[in-house]
Amino acid sequence: MTPTHQRIAARVAAITESATLAVDARAKALKAAGESVIGFGAGEPDFPTPPHIVEAAVEACREPRNHRYTPAGGLPELKEAIAAKTRRDSGWEVSPEQVLVTNGGKHAVYNALTTLLDPGDEVLLPAPYWTTYPEPIALAGARAVVLPTDESTGFRVTVEQLDAACTEATKALLFVSPSNPTGVVYPPDEVRAIGEWAVEKGIWVVTDEIYEHLTFGEHRFASMPALVAELAERCVVLNGVAKTYAMTGWRVGWMIGPTDLIAAATNFQSHVTSNVANVSQRAALAAVAGDLEAVAEMRAAFERRGRTIHRMLNEIPGITAIEPQGAFYAFPSMQGVLGKTIAGRTPATTLELAELILEEAKVAIVPGEAFGAPGYARLSFALSDDDLVEGVSRIGALLATAT
Repeated sequence: MTPTHQRIAARVAAITESATLAVDARAKALKAAGESVIGFGAGEPDFPTPPHIVEAAVEACREPRNHRYTPAGGLPELKEAIAAKTRRDSGWEVSPEQVLVTNGGKHAVYNALTTLLDPGDEVLLPAPYWTTYPEPIALAGARAVVLPTDESTGFRVTVEQLDAACTEATKALLFVSPSNPTGVVYPPDEVRAIGEWAVEKGIWVVTDEIYEHLTFGEHRFASMPALVAELAERCVVLNGVAKTYAMTGWRVGWMIGPTDLIAAATNFQSHVTSNVANVSQRAALAAVAGDLEAVAEMRAAFERRGRTIHRMLNEIPGITAIEPQGAFYAFPSMQGVLGKTIAGRTPATTLELAELILEEAKVAIVPGEAFGAPGYARLSFALSDDDLVEGVSRIGALLATAT
């Protein structure tokens, strides 16, 4: 008898490949083949991890206690340091029991949504959104309700939009500021208004604060549960060391929430991964317990690059972009270029345009389709000033031939 089962589970087969990692992998493959490729794809700082953090990891390797299993929810001293860091940076008082240390920020996203959602639940998801967000929602059998935004609202969702989309099935709102992919920062009064609306509706807020320290000019990060105390029992904060301390490869993130939710998520993690690598946890402890001098230097560089890429993109006919307010992304509209003939081809979508730019200009960008925003593209400016100028110049030179 021939089995009729599918080889791959349908829920896993339906997962979309990470567009940002796919673009970065293709750019690196072309570089390895000898091509002069400039990549605006990956969202990771181009700075090394600060030396004192690396030294903490080296010392941790020598300690036998780090060669063994540790509590699945995280080293107690790291959870205490994360609670203290949250108090310092966000003004939100939490206990170590409210913290779960995860294998990077993505793991925190998956843990939170897996623990919260049941089949049939709905999650309000403002777009443009980070490419990973829809996947754990779908894996849980829930439905992402996408709420489009554009330049007219500064890529910020409004309470009116949220209210119109909210139904009896709405379980949560997924909120992020500073934003990946748009680089937008919500003003504190808007953050507060959204938090108060969520309290009134009785829904959860899952808020991603991974870019909290990367804001530019007058723009400032505001933590929703710190502004709206009543939200704390229905709020999950996601964070990690990746962006603030240039530690993307160390894979340490965390989620903070009510103790019952964290206990359930810890139980789940105990069967999936057990503890995060102890050496990485010791490095993260040195990071969060230390000062923010390293991120101040990175932030100054990112702010300078943000101004440069904003100016250069807007000088290209057919492209318009708002100035980045935080994180390290530009999110230009490419709609003025679509439908024109470039290098003998006529791209109708930003997906096709990104392919063309990579092949002809040897520059990697991420098409807006990956973020629920066709017609746009994301360019990470977490690369050297020289590469940034060269990369955007190549795009400009190619698009100047459009007819």
